[in-house]
Amino acid sequence: MLYGVKKKKVKNKFNVFFALILWLAFSTSNSAARPTTPWSIHNAVGLPEWLKFSFQHRTRYGTLSNTFKKGQNGGDQALNFRTLVFMEASYKQFRLGTEFIDSRITLDDEGTPASNSLVNETDLLQAYLAWQTQDFLNSGLAAKFKFGRQTMDIGSRRFVARNRFRNTINNFNGIDFILLEQNQWQWRNFLVLPISRLPNDAQSIREGHVVFDEENFKILFAGSFFSISRLPMNSTGELYFYQLSEDDTARTLTKNRHLSTPGFRWYRKPKVNQFDFELESALQTGTSHASTAVNDTTKLDQFSYFGHVAIGYTFKTYWTPRLLLQYDYASGDEDPFDDKNGRFETLFGARRFEYGPTGIWGAFARANIHTPGIRMQFKPNHETTGFIAHRAFWLAEKRDTWVGSGLRDITGQSGSFIGQQLEARVRWRPIPGFFLLETGWAHLFKGSFAKNAPGSPENKDDSDYFYVQTSFKFP
Repeated sequence: MLYGVKKKKVKNKFNVFFALILWLAFSTSNSAARPTTPWSIHNAVGLPEWLKFSFQHRTRYGTLSNTFKKGQNGGDQALNFRTLVFMEASYKQFRLGTEFIDSRITLDDEGTPASNSLVNETDLLQAYLAWQTQDFLNSGLAAKFKFGRQTMDIGSRRFVARNRFRNTINNFNGIDFILLEQNQWQWRNFLVLPISRLPNDAQSIREGHVVFDEENFKILFAGSFFSISRLPMNSTGELYFYQLSEDDTARTLTKNRHLSTPGFRWYRKPKVNQFDFELESALQTGTSHASTAVNDTTKLDQFSYFGHVAIGYTFKTYWTPRLLLQYDYASGDEDPFDDKNGRFETLFGARRFEYGPTGIWGAFARANIHTPGIRMQFKPNHETTGFIAHRAFWLAEKRDTWVGSGLRDITGQSGSFIGQQLEARVRWRPIPGFFLLETGWAHLFKGSFAKNAPGSPENKDDSDYFYVQTSFKFP
Protein backbone atom coordinates (compact mmCIF):
# COMPACT_ATOMS: atom_id res chain seq x y z
CA MET A 1 0.00 0.00 0.00
CA LEU A 2 1.13 3.58 -0.44
CA TYR A 3 3.80 5.01 1.84
CA GLY A 4 5.53 2.12 3.47
CA VAL A 5 3.31 -0.97 3.67
CA LYS A 6 5.07 -4.26 3.02
CA LYS A 7 5.63 -5.32 -0.57
CA LYS A 8 3.66 -8.38 -1.72
CA LYS A 9 5.47 -11.24 -3.43
CA VAL A 10 4.98 -11.32 -7.18
CA LYS A 11 5.60 -15.04 -7.36
CA ASN A 12 2.63 -15.82 -5.13
CA LYS A 13 0.32 -13.69 -7.30
CA PHE A 14 1.63 -15.37 -10.43
CA ASN A 15 0.91 -18.84 -9.05
CA VAL A 16 -2.57 -17.88 -7.83
CA PHE A 17 -3.45 -16.27 -11.14
CA PHE A 18 -2.51 -19.23 -13.29
CA ALA A 19 -4.15 -21.67 -10.88
CA LEU A 20 -7.33 -19.70 -11.51
CA ILE A 21 -6.77 -19.95 -15.27
CA LEU A 22 -6.53 -23.73 -15.11
CA TRP A 23 -9.51 -24.06 -12.79
CA LEU A 24 -11.73 -21.80 -14.89
CA ALA A 25 -10.71 -23.48 -18.13
CA PHE A 26 -11.38 -27.05 -17.08
CA SER A 27 -14.14 -26.75 -14.50
CA THR A 28 -16.67 -25.90 -17.20
CA SER A 29 -15.55 -28.27 -19.94
CA ASN A 30 -18.55 -30.53 -19.28
CA SER A 31 -21.14 -27.85 -18.58
CA ALA A 32 -24.75 -28.88 -18.55
CA ALA A 33 -27.05 -27.64 -21.29
CA ARG A 34 -28.51 -24.22 -20.71
CA PRO A 35 -32.25 -23.66 -20.55
CA THR A 36 -33.74 -22.61 -23.87
CA THR A 37 -35.72 -19.77 -22.25
CA PRO A 38 -33.46 -17.60 -20.05
CA TRP A 39 -34.76 -16.20 -16.79
CA SER A 40 -35.36 -12.43 -16.66
CA ILE A 41 -36.72 -9.86 -14.22
CA HIS A 42 -39.19 -8.83 -16.90
CA ASN A 43 -40.81 -12.26 -17.04
CA ALA A 44 -40.48 -13.04 -13.33
CA VAL A 45 -42.18 -9.83 -12.21
CA GLY A 46 -44.67 -9.86 -15.07
CA LEU A 47 -43.78 -6.48 -16.54
CA PRO A 48 -45.66 -5.39 -19.66
CA GLU A 49 -44.06 -5.93 -23.06
CA TRP A 50 -43.54 -2.20 -23.57
CA LEU A 51 -41.33 -1.84 -20.49
CA LYS A 52 -37.72 -3.00 -20.17
CA PHE A 53 -35.85 -3.17 -16.89
CA SER A 54 -32.34 -4.36 -16.00
CA PHE A 55 -30.05 -4.25 -12.98
CA GLN A 56 -26.29 -4.73 -13.02
CA HIS A 57 -23.74 -4.73 -10.22
CA ARG A 58 -19.97 -5.16 -10.41
CA THR A 59 -17.46 -5.54 -7.58
CA ARG A 60 -13.72 -5.43 -8.28
CA TYR A 61 -10.78 -5.66 -5.92
CA GLY A 62 -7.40 -4.58 -7.26
CA THR A 63 -3.97 -4.35 -5.69
CA LEU A 64 -0.83 -2.69 -7.04
CA SER A 65 2.71 -3.24 -5.78
CA ASN A 66 5.76 -1.02 -6.42
CA THR A 67 4.06 1.90 -8.11
CA PHE A 68 5.50 3.58 -11.21
CA LYS A 69 3.70 6.92 -10.75
CA LYS A 70 5.21 10.32 -10.07
CA GLY A 71 5.53 11.32 -6.43
CA GLN A 72 4.31 7.97 -5.06
CA ASN A 73 6.03 5.06 -3.36
CA GLY A 74 5.01 1.58 -2.29
CA GLY A 75 1.74 0.09 -3.50
CA ASP A 76 -1.98 0.72 -3.64
CA GLN A 77 -5.31 -1.06 -3.43
CA ALA A 78 -9.00 -0.36 -3.99
CA LEU A 79 -12.33 -2.14 -3.79
CA ASN A 80 -14.57 -0.78 -6.56
CA PHE A 81 -18.36 -0.97 -6.77
CA ARG A 82 -20.45 -0.01 -9.81
CA THR A 83 -24.24 -0.37 -9.98
CA LEU A 84 -26.40 0.37 -13.02
CA VAL A 85 -30.20 0.45 -13.16
CA PHE A 86 -31.80 0.81 -16.59
CA MET A 87 -35.45 1.31 -17.61
CA GLU A 88 -36.96 1.92 -21.04
CA ALA A 89 -40.56 2.32 -22.12
CA SER A 90 -41.55 1.95 -25.78
CA TYR A 91 -44.59 3.00 -27.78
CA LYS A 92 -44.70 2.27 -31.49
CA GLN A 93 -41.58 3.95 -32.92
CA PHE A 94 -40.70 5.84 -29.73
CA ARG A 95 -38.60 4.87 -26.72
CA LEU A 96 -38.16 6.72 -23.43
CA GLY A 97 -35.14 5.53 -21.46
CA THR A 98 -33.34 6.29 -18.23
CA GLU A 99 -30.32 4.80 -16.48
CA PHE A 100 -28.85 5.47 -13.05
CA ILE A 101 -25.27 4.87 -11.96
CA ASP A 102 -23.60 4.56 -8.59
CA SER A 103 -19.79 4.19 -8.61
CA ARG A 104 -17.68 4.27 -5.47
CA ILE A 105 -14.54 2.81 -3.91
CA THR A 106 -13.43 1.70 -0.47
CA LEU A 107 -10.32 0.12 1.10
CA ASP A 108 -8.32 2.67 -0.88
CA ASP A 109 -5.09 3.91 0.67
CA GLU A 110 -4.41 7.40 1.93
CA GLY A 111 -2.35 8.20 -1.15
CA THR A 112 -4.78 6.77 -3.70
CA PRO A 113 -5.54 9.56 -6.19
CA ALA A 114 -9.22 10.43 -5.62
CA SER A 115 -10.79 11.30 -8.95
CA ASN A 116 -14.11 11.22 -10.77
CA SER A 117 -12.79 8.41 -12.97
CA LEU A 118 -13.22 6.18 -9.90
CA VAL A 119 -16.17 7.77 -8.09
CA ASN A 120 -19.59 9.00 -9.27
CA GLU A 121 -22.09 8.43 -6.49
CA THR A 122 -25.84 8.19 -7.17
CA ASP A 123 -26.30 9.99 -10.45
CA LEU A 124 -28.23 10.03 -13.69
CA LEU A 125 -26.31 8.38 -16.53
CA GLN A 126 -28.97 8.46 -19.27
CA ALA A 127 -32.36 10.13 -19.82
CA TYR A 128 -33.37 10.17 -23.47
CA LEU A 129 -36.15 10.12 -26.01
CA ALA A 130 -35.48 7.92 -29.06
CA TRP A 131 -37.29 7.39 -32.34
CA GLN A 132 -36.63 4.99 -35.20
CA THR A 133 -38.11 4.03 -38.53
CA GLN A 134 -37.40 1.53 -41.30
CA ASP A 135 -38.50 3.96 -44.05
CA PHE A 136 -37.21 7.45 -43.38
CA LEU A 137 -39.08 10.05 -45.49
CA ASN A 138 -40.16 7.27 -47.89
CA SER A 139 -36.52 6.70 -48.87
CA GLY A 140 -36.40 3.01 -47.99
CA LEU A 141 -33.60 3.78 -45.52
CA ALA A 142 -33.70 3.13 -41.79
CA ALA A 143 -33.10 5.96 -39.33
CA LYS A 144 -32.50 6.29 -35.59
CA PHE A 145 -32.75 9.48 -33.56
CA LYS A 146 -31.87 9.97 -29.89
CA PHE A 147 -32.19 13.18 -27.88
CA GLY A 148 -31.16 13.84 -24.29
CA ARG A 149 -28.55 12.46 -21.90
CA GLN A 150 -26.92 9.36 -23.35
CA THR A 151 -23.82 7.19 -23.71
CA MET A 152 -22.15 6.43 -27.04
CA ASP A 153 -19.95 3.73 -28.59
CA ILE A 154 -18.61 4.71 -32.02
CA GLY A 155 -16.38 2.71 -34.35
CA SER A 156 -13.30 1.23 -32.71
CA ARG A 157 -14.17 3.00 -29.43
CA ARG A 158 -10.73 4.64 -29.43
CA PHE A 159 -12.19 8.16 -29.53
CA VAL A 160 -15.80 7.83 -28.31
CA ALA A 161 -16.79 5.03 -25.94
CA ARG A 162 -19.08 3.88 -23.18
CA ASN A 163 -16.48 2.76 -20.66
CA ARG A 164 -16.62 -0.90 -19.69
CA PHE A 165 -13.69 -1.51 -17.33
CA ARG A 166 -13.46 1.97 -15.81
CA ASN A 167 -15.56 2.53 -12.71
CA THR A 168 -17.30 5.59 -14.20
CA ILE A 169 -18.80 6.09 -17.66
CA ASN A 170 -18.64 8.95 -20.17
CA ASN A 171 -22.01 10.47 -21.03
CA PHE A 172 -23.29 13.39 -23.07
CA ASN A 173 -26.36 15.56 -23.54
CA GLY A 174 -27.49 16.30 -27.08
CA ILE A 175 -28.58 14.81 -30.39
CA ASP A 176 -27.43 11.61 -32.10
CA PHE A 177 -28.83 10.74 -35.55
CA ILE A 178 -28.10 7.61 -37.63
CA LEU A 179 -29.17 6.99 -41.22
CA LEU A 180 -28.47 3.51 -42.59
CA GLU A 181 -29.10 0.81 -45.12
CA GLN A 182 -29.11 -2.50 -43.31
CA ASN A 183 -25.88 -4.53 -43.71
CA GLN A 184 -24.60 -1.96 -46.24
CA TRP A 185 -23.68 1.38 -44.72
CA GLN A 186 -24.49 3.85 -41.98
CA TRP A 187 -23.98 7.58 -41.51
CA ARG A 188 -23.99 8.91 -37.97
CA ASN A 189 -23.97 12.54 -36.87
CA PHE A 190 -24.04 13.94 -33.34
CA LEU A 191 -23.88 17.25 -31.51
CA VAL A 192 -23.51 16.95 -27.74
CA LEU A 193 -22.39 18.62 -24.52
CA PRO A 194 -20.12 16.31 -22.47
CA ILE A 195 -21.37 15.77 -18.92
CA SER A 196 -19.06 16.91 -16.12
CA ARG A 197 -18.90 14.34 -13.32
CA LEU A 198 -19.18 16.17 -10.00
CA PRO A 199 -17.60 16.70 -7.60
CA ASN A 200 -14.26 16.76 -9.42
CA ASP A 201 -11.88 17.84 -6.65
CA ALA A 202 -10.07 15.27 -4.51
CA GLN A 203 -11.15 16.66 -1.14
CA SER A 204 -14.89 16.60 -1.93
CA ILE A 205 -14.62 13.09 -3.37
CA ARG A 206 -12.79 11.81 -0.28
CA GLU A 207 -15.36 13.43 2.01
CA GLY A 208 -18.17 11.67 0.14
CA HIS A 209 -19.96 14.77 -1.14
CA VAL A 210 -22.77 14.00 -3.57
CA VAL A 211 -23.26 16.57 -6.33
CA PHE A 212 -25.40 15.88 -9.39
CA ASP A 213 -23.53 15.82 -12.68
CA GLU A 214 -24.28 18.62 -15.11
CA GLU A 215 -23.77 19.62 -18.72
CA ASN A 216 -20.78 21.80 -19.43
CA PHE A 217 -22.01 24.50 -21.79
CA LYS A 218 -18.45 25.58 -22.53
CA ILE A 219 -17.55 22.19 -24.00
CA LEU A 220 -19.06 21.24 -27.36
CA PHE A 221 -18.38 17.92 -29.05
CA ALA A 222 -19.61 17.13 -32.57
CA GLY A 223 -18.89 14.40 -35.07
CA SER A 224 -19.74 12.73 -38.34
CA PHE A 225 -19.06 9.01 -38.82
CA PHE A 226 -19.57 6.98 -41.99
CA SER A 227 -19.20 3.20 -42.21
CA ILE A 228 -19.54 0.94 -45.24
CA SER A 229 -19.55 -2.87 -45.33
CA ARG A 230 -18.88 -5.46 -48.02
CA LEU A 231 -15.62 -3.97 -49.19
CA PRO A 232 -13.00 -6.24 -50.85
CA MET A 233 -11.83 -9.18 -48.68
CA ASN A 234 -15.16 -8.98 -46.80
CA SER A 235 -13.87 -5.91 -44.95
CA THR A 236 -15.42 -2.74 -43.54
CA GLY A 237 -14.30 0.87 -43.94
CA GLU A 238 -14.94 3.91 -41.77
CA LEU A 239 -14.40 7.64 -42.23
CA TYR A 240 -14.94 10.11 -39.41
CA PHE A 241 -14.48 13.69 -38.30
CA TYR A 242 -14.69 14.91 -34.69
CA GLN A 243 -14.68 18.51 -33.47
CA LEU A 244 -14.02 19.38 -29.82
CA SER A 245 -14.20 22.94 -28.45
CA GLU A 246 -13.76 23.56 -24.72
CA ASP A 247 -13.07 26.39 -22.30
CA ASP A 248 -12.68 26.59 -18.52
CA THR A 249 -15.63 26.97 -16.20
CA ALA A 250 -15.77 27.81 -12.49
CA ARG A 251 -16.09 24.10 -11.64
CA THR A 252 -14.11 22.44 -14.41
CA LEU A 253 -10.63 23.37 -15.60
CA THR A 254 -9.72 22.16 -19.10
CA LYS A 255 -6.80 22.25 -21.53
CA ASN A 256 -8.87 24.65 -23.64
CA ARG A 257 -8.71 22.26 -26.57
CA HIS A 258 -10.13 23.36 -29.90
CA LEU A 259 -9.33 20.33 -31.99
CA SER A 260 -10.38 18.86 -35.33
CA THR A 261 -9.80 15.10 -35.61
CA PRO A 262 -10.29 13.50 -39.06
CA GLY A 263 -9.51 9.81 -39.44
CA PHE A 264 -10.24 6.47 -41.06
CA ARG A 265 -10.38 2.80 -40.18
CA TRP A 266 -10.30 -0.32 -42.36
CA TYR A 267 -10.73 -3.75 -40.83
CA ARG A 268 -11.70 -7.37 -41.36
CA LYS A 269 -13.37 -9.24 -38.52
CA PRO A 270 -11.73 -12.37 -37.05
CA LYS A 271 -12.90 -15.70 -38.43
CA VAL A 272 -11.64 -19.26 -38.00
CA ASN A 273 -9.00 -20.31 -40.54
CA GLN A 274 -8.44 -16.84 -41.96
CA PHE A 275 -6.36 -13.73 -41.45
CA ASP A 276 -7.95 -10.59 -40.04
CA PHE A 277 -6.58 -7.07 -39.93
CA GLU A 278 -7.20 -3.54 -38.69
CA LEU A 279 -5.73 -0.25 -39.82
CA GLU A 280 -6.69 3.06 -38.22
CA SER A 281 -5.16 6.52 -38.43
CA ALA A 282 -6.17 10.01 -37.28
CA LEU A 283 -4.79 13.54 -37.34
CA GLN A 284 -5.43 16.41 -34.95
CA THR A 285 -5.12 20.11 -35.69
CA GLY A 286 -6.15 23.21 -33.78
CA THR A 287 -5.06 24.83 -30.52
CA SER A 288 -4.71 23.74 -26.90
CA HIS A 289 -2.96 24.54 -23.64
CA ALA A 290 -0.19 22.37 -22.21
CA SER A 291 -2.12 21.62 -19.00
CA THR A 292 -5.31 22.32 -17.07
CA ALA A 293 -3.54 24.61 -14.58
CA VAL A 294 -5.43 27.84 -13.92
CA ASN A 295 -2.28 29.88 -14.63
CA ASP A 296 -1.62 28.11 -17.95
CA THR A 297 -3.00 30.63 -20.43
CA THR A 298 -0.62 30.04 -23.35
CA LYS A 299 -2.37 28.97 -26.54
CA LEU A 300 -0.35 26.36 -28.45
CA ASP A 301 -0.77 25.34 -32.07
CA GLN A 302 -1.52 21.63 -32.14
CA PHE A 303 -0.63 19.09 -34.78
CA SER A 304 -0.64 15.47 -33.67
CA TYR A 305 -1.37 12.06 -35.08
CA PHE A 306 -2.18 8.47 -34.22
CA GLY A 307 -1.77 5.19 -36.06
CA HIS A 308 -2.77 1.62 -35.31
CA VAL A 309 -2.08 -1.53 -37.32
CA ALA A 310 -2.87 -5.14 -36.39
CA ILE A 311 -2.94 -8.48 -38.13
CA GLY A 312 -4.30 -11.68 -36.66
CA TYR A 313 -5.04 -15.30 -37.46
CA THR A 314 -7.59 -17.62 -35.80
CA PHE A 315 -6.64 -21.30 -35.73
CA LYS A 316 -9.14 -24.11 -36.10
CA THR A 317 -7.96 -26.20 -33.21
CA TYR A 318 -8.63 -26.82 -29.52
CA TRP A 319 -9.32 -23.58 -27.58
CA THR A 320 -9.66 -21.69 -30.93
CA PRO A 321 -6.50 -19.61 -30.38
CA ARG A 322 -6.12 -16.28 -32.17
CA LEU A 323 -2.64 -14.81 -32.59
CA LEU A 324 -2.55 -11.02 -32.97
CA LEU A 325 0.39 -8.74 -33.83
CA GLN A 326 -0.13 -5.04 -33.04
CA TYR A 327 1.61 -1.70 -33.34
CA ASP A 328 0.43 1.70 -32.10
CA TYR A 329 1.93 5.17 -32.45
CA ALA A 330 0.59 8.30 -30.77
CA SER A 331 2.66 11.42 -31.20
CA GLY A 332 4.18 13.45 -28.38
CA ASP A 333 5.34 17.01 -27.87
CA GLU A 334 8.87 17.39 -29.24
CA ASP A 335 9.85 20.68 -27.56
CA PRO A 336 8.35 21.75 -24.19
CA PHE A 337 9.46 25.36 -24.71
CA ASP A 338 8.06 26.22 -28.14
CA ASP A 339 4.57 27.43 -29.08
CA LYS A 340 3.45 24.05 -30.41
CA ASN A 341 1.80 20.96 -28.92
CA GLY A 342 2.39 17.63 -30.63
CA ARG A 343 0.81 15.30 -28.05
CA PHE A 344 -2.16 13.32 -29.36
CA GLU A 345 -5.48 13.48 -27.47
CA THR A 346 -7.73 10.41 -27.31
CA LEU A 347 -10.87 12.58 -26.70
CA PHE A 348 -13.54 10.39 -25.02
CA GLY A 349 -12.13 7.00 -25.99
CA ALA A 350 -11.44 3.82 -24.03
CA ARG A 351 -7.99 2.23 -23.67
CA ARG A 352 -8.32 -0.88 -21.52
CA PHE A 353 -8.79 -3.22 -24.51
CA GLU A 354 -5.34 -2.30 -25.89
CA TYR A 355 -3.12 -1.02 -23.09
CA GLY A 356 -4.14 -2.96 -20.00
CA PRO A 357 -6.28 -2.27 -16.93
CA THR A 358 -7.13 1.29 -15.93
CA GLY A 359 -8.25 2.40 -12.45
CA ILE A 360 -5.33 2.42 -9.99
CA TRP A 361 -3.12 0.87 -12.73
CA GLY A 362 -3.70 2.87 -15.93
CA ALA A 363 -0.07 2.70 -17.01
CA PHE A 364 -0.54 3.65 -20.66
CA ALA A 365 -2.71 6.00 -22.67
CA ARG A 366 -3.06 6.84 -26.35
CA ALA A 367 -0.56 9.72 -26.08
CA ASN A 368 3.23 10.02 -26.61
CA ILE A 369 3.92 6.33 -27.14
CA HIS A 370 5.00 3.90 -29.77
CA THR A 371 4.44 0.28 -28.90
CA PRO A 372 4.64 -3.07 -30.69
CA GLY A 373 2.81 -5.98 -29.14
CA ILE A 374 1.71 -9.58 -29.44
CA ARG A 375 -1.45 -11.14 -28.04
CA MET A 376 -2.80 -14.68 -27.86
CA GLN A 377 -6.53 -15.06 -27.27
CA PHE A 378 -8.16 -18.37 -26.38
CA LYS A 379 -11.59 -19.85 -25.77
CA PRO A 380 -11.52 -23.22 -23.99
CA ASN A 381 -15.33 -23.51 -24.02
CA HIS A 382 -18.48 -21.45 -24.44
CA GLU A 383 -18.24 -20.04 -20.91
CA THR A 384 -14.50 -19.27 -20.71
CA THR A 385 -12.31 -16.81 -22.61
CA GLY A 386 -8.92 -15.29 -21.97
CA PHE A 387 -5.74 -13.82 -23.39
CA ILE A 388 -2.03 -13.36 -22.72
CA ALA A 389 -0.38 -10.23 -24.12
CA HIS A 390 3.04 -8.59 -24.24
CA ARG A 391 3.86 -5.04 -25.31
CA ALA A 392 7.03 -2.94 -25.24
CA PHE A 393 6.62 0.82 -24.76
CA TRP A 394 8.76 3.76 -25.79
CA LEU A 395 8.04 7.47 -25.56
CA ALA A 396 7.37 8.92 -29.00
CA GLU A 397 9.15 12.07 -27.79
CA LYS A 398 11.59 11.61 -24.89
CA ARG A 399 11.17 15.19 -23.61
CA ASP A 400 7.41 14.80 -23.26
CA THR A 401 5.34 13.16 -20.51
CA TRP A 402 4.68 9.47 -19.92
CA VAL A 403 0.98 10.22 -19.53
CA GLY A 404 0.07 7.13 -17.51
CA SER A 405 2.57 8.00 -14.78
CA GLY A 406 2.91 11.79 -14.88
CA LEU A 407 6.71 11.45 -15.24
CA ARG A 408 8.59 13.82 -17.54
CA ASP A 409 12.22 14.67 -18.21
CA ILE A 410 12.35 17.89 -20.22
CA THR A 411 16.09 17.35 -20.80
CA GLY A 412 15.57 13.98 -22.46
CA GLN A 413 18.46 12.48 -20.48
CA SER A 414 16.33 9.67 -19.01
CA GLY A 415 15.93 8.11 -22.44
CA SER A 416 12.72 6.97 -24.08
CA PHE A 417 12.30 3.30 -23.10
CA ILE A 418 9.46 2.99 -20.57
CA GLY A 419 9.50 -0.79 -20.28
CA GLN A 420 7.55 -3.93 -21.13
CA GLN A 421 4.09 -4.94 -19.96
CA LEU A 422 3.04 -8.57 -19.63
CA GLU A 423 -0.70 -9.01 -19.17
CA ALA A 424 -3.15 -11.88 -18.77
CA ARG A 425 -6.91 -12.09 -18.24
CA VAL A 426 -9.53 -14.83 -17.86
CA ARG A 427 -13.33 -14.50 -17.95
CA TRP A 428 -15.71 -17.24 -16.86
CA ARG A 429 -19.47 -17.07 -17.40
CA PRO A 430 -20.99 -19.90 -15.33
CA ILE A 431 -24.43 -18.45 -16.09
CA PRO A 432 -24.10 -16.65 -19.44
CA GLY A 433 -25.85 -13.31 -19.49
CA PHE A 434 -26.23 -13.22 -15.70
CA PHE A 435 -22.97 -13.85 -13.85
CA LEU A 436 -19.36 -13.15 -14.85
CA LEU A 437 -16.18 -13.85 -12.91
CA GLU A 438 -13.04 -12.15 -14.18
CA THR A 439 -9.44 -12.03 -13.03
CA GLY A 440 -6.44 -10.29 -14.51
CA TRP A 441 -2.78 -9.53 -13.93
CA ALA A 442 -0.35 -6.99 -15.36
CA HIS A 443 3.41 -6.79 -14.79
CA LEU A 444 5.57 -3.82 -15.81
CA PHE A 445 9.24 -4.56 -16.42
CA LYS A 446 10.54 -1.04 -15.82
CA GLY A 447 12.84 0.48 -18.43
CA SER A 448 15.36 3.30 -18.14
CA PHE A 449 12.79 6.10 -18.28
CA ALA A 450 10.52 4.56 -15.63
CA LYS A 451 13.51 4.16 -13.29
CA ASN A 452 15.43 7.37 -13.90
CA ALA A 453 12.95 10.14 -14.78
CA PRO A 454 12.73 12.99 -12.24
CA GLY A 455 10.13 12.23 -9.57
CA SER A 456 10.12 8.48 -10.23
CA PRO A 457 9.48 6.22 -7.20
CA GLU A 458 12.42 5.43 -4.96
CA ASN A 459 11.83 1.69 -5.37
CA LYS A 460 12.99 0.78 -8.88
CA ASP A 461 11.58 -2.77 -8.76
CA ASP A 462 9.02 -3.86 -11.35
CA SER A 463 5.34 -3.07 -10.81
CA ASP A 464 2.45 -5.55 -10.53
CA TYR A 465 -1.31 -5.24 -10.62
CA PHE A 466 -3.75 -8.03 -9.82
CA TYR A 467 -7.55 -7.84 -9.77
CA VAL A 468 -10.56 -10.09 -9.43
CA GLN A 469 -14.12 -8.99 -10.11
CA THR A 470 -17.64 -10.34 -10.23
CA SER A 471 -20.53 -8.98 -12.30
CA PHE A 472 -24.22 -9.73 -11.84
CA LYS A 473 -26.75 -8.70 -14.44
CA PHE A 474 -30.50 -9.23 -14.27
CA PRO A 475 -32.08 -8.36 -17.63
